[in-house]
Amino acid sequence: MNTKEEVKENLRIDNGLSLVSLAVGILIAGPFVALSALQMIPDWVATVGILGALFIAAGVRVANQWEKAVVLRMGKFTGLRGPGLFFVVPILDRVSSFIDQRVRVTDFVAEKTLTKDTVPVNVDAVVYWMVWDAEKAALEVEKYIKAVGYVAQTGLRDIIGRHELADLLQHREKIGEALQKALDEQTNPWGITCQTVGIKDIIIPEGLADAMSKQAQAERERQARIILGTAETEISEKFAKASDNYRDNPVALQLRGMNMLFEGLKEKGSLIIVPSSALDSMNLGAVGGLTALAEQQNKDG
Repeated sequence: MNTKEEVKENLRIDNGLSLVSLAVGILIAGPFVALSALQMIPDWVATVGILGALFIAAGVRVANQWEKAVVLRMGKFTGLRGPGLFFVVPILDRVSSFIDQRVRVTDFVAEKTLTKDTVPVNVDAVVYWMVWDAEKAALEVEKYIKAVGYVAQTGLRDIIGRHELADLLQHREKIGEALQKALDEQTNPWGITCQTVGIKDIIIPEGLADAMSKQAQAERERQARIILGTAETEISEKFAKASDNYRDNPVALQLRGMNMLFEGLKEKGSLIIVPSSALDSMNLGAVGGLTALAEQQNKDG
């Protein structure tokens, strides 16, 4: 897990030499070499000066702005150094590691983990974390990057086992927050804080995905039928109420019929077939004749 990050951590170790230390050694030893070549100083003085320059150069170290150097003296922790240029006592002191204090990103996966309702899922997640106490990170845990990855994976499996599939799919943010708090509690004693956990992807079995798709489609169809039935019920209630109003008021019914006929005749080329019973009950015959007469007069005019 996170092999690349682990390699990077292992590469950033104290190799004892750097361009800065070589430059310091040359600057200090150079004058002694030149004076010895000109025979201006005894050879033993030049030798002592060169050895002293090598000793000083061997103790020069450089830490980057985002790093802390862990210094051990005869195997015992003496303190943190950096960032920038610092000096250690050669032979006695050793820089065991450089702790990167920037925010880091670790990917982790929980494969074929059963949910609370016994559904196997594959979950990909990512955690953003950083070292806030370099001393604890160096002394409390051997490989803190690898430890964070394993703790995150174990916590994710535990979270999945305590939630049903529907919760995982619908509440990713809440699950991420719960996992972040759980990880933070475990990594804080190491001087590490987990800031954010994000659920990148949740992969479920293909057969289950098809079944869930069919279930969702059936649910949408059921909702559509319910809405249609509700609309039909409301329409029937409105018609029943309108029929009660027209039953006791024939004049209103006649006006309604006249309005319907007028609306229909406004459209050009329209044809309206009206039952003879309607003509007698609502006196639509006279209305139709008057309307036809008006249209004929408009054409002649």
